[in-house]
Amino acid sequence: MKTSDFAYELPQELIAQDPLEDRSSSRLLHLALSDGSIEHKKFTDVIEYLRPGDCLVVNNSKVIPARLYGEKEDTGALIEILLLKRVSADVWETLVKPGKKCRIGARFVFGGGILKGEVMDIVDEGNRLIRFEFEGIFEEILDKLGEMPLPPYITHKLKDKNRYQTVYAKDPGSAAAPTAGLHFTEELLDKIREKGVNIAHVTLHVGLGTFRPVKVEDVTQHHMHSEFYIIEEEQAELINNTKKAGGRVICVGTTSCRTIESAADENGVLKAGSGWTDIFIYPGYDFRIMDGLITNFHLPESTLIMLVSAFAGKERVMRAYEEAVRERYRFFSFGDAMIIL
Repeated sequence: MKTSDFAYELPQELIAQDPLEDRSSSRLLHLALSDGSIEHKKFTDVIEYLRPGDCLVVNNSKVIPARLYGEKEDTGALIEILLLKRVSADVWETLVKPGKKCRIGARFVFGGGILKGEVMDIVDEGNRLIRFEFEGIFEEILDKLGEMPLPPYITHKLKDKNRYQTVYAKDPGSAAAPTAGLHFTEELLDKIREKGVNIAHVTLHVGLGTFRPVKVEDVTQHHMHSEFYIIEEEQAELINNTKKAGGRVICVGTTSCRTIESAADENGVLKAGSGWTDIFIYPGYDFRIMDGLITNFHLPESTLIMLVSAFAGKERVMRAYEEAVRERYRFFSFGDAMIIL
């Protein structure tokens, strides 16, 4: 299986640069698992495809304003730091730009000195481990100084930080949003609950590895980045009970899918707990729990389009993407959605 098998032509103007004013006013493409047929809807119609007794699984991870701008303490040279992974209370694995001159011992100043940092080590792919120095609560300082780490294909500045956050975001730790959830409003979620659909919350802190291109032509040789997940006991029970009662488990986003598939045993029973997952789902994968998927339109040749293809079939997915391009859907993080059921 080749990475190039997952390529498609996308006009630049179809890459959504800004979120819609109303979250739930995006378009929705329905791809039927039964026969591969396609319907064009609006996102609020998602409720039509849900049944009483189904369970939506959402990722409640909260995006942190992980992009910091500062200067080197000795030279005053401007520096950009992206927080990737928290190693301890005050140490983070980071991506530093420009990075070549940031050797071990290099020191940085942010916000006129309310936050300082020092490079402690250089790790995989040139990432820097930085120990931060501050008074007070790090998250509050970050909220004051940091910017949302929008994907590289978005060039517009985000006016409202909350628009790169789901309405149910709760547990801080992601460097990128679980974007399929951006379409939901509290009002729509209430209507879904009223229909008798349960909503289970899991946590997977999305890393920037989600945007990392697949650099090998043989898909099976790609090494997936690792991300931290948490599944609470009562949420695992809700999902397991849905399966036992004959309901469908529908994941909102590839991150929710990767979380529950990582924590499922060989009998399709979800285990509560936490840990790191580097699960890589591509065609040929046998899904243990997920019965349906709500997701955005993903980058060509990405691990995300491979996951969607594993679930719905590569030919059907690539055909659906071609249709979405013809119909001028909006693509990627701030774009439109599809439901596969």
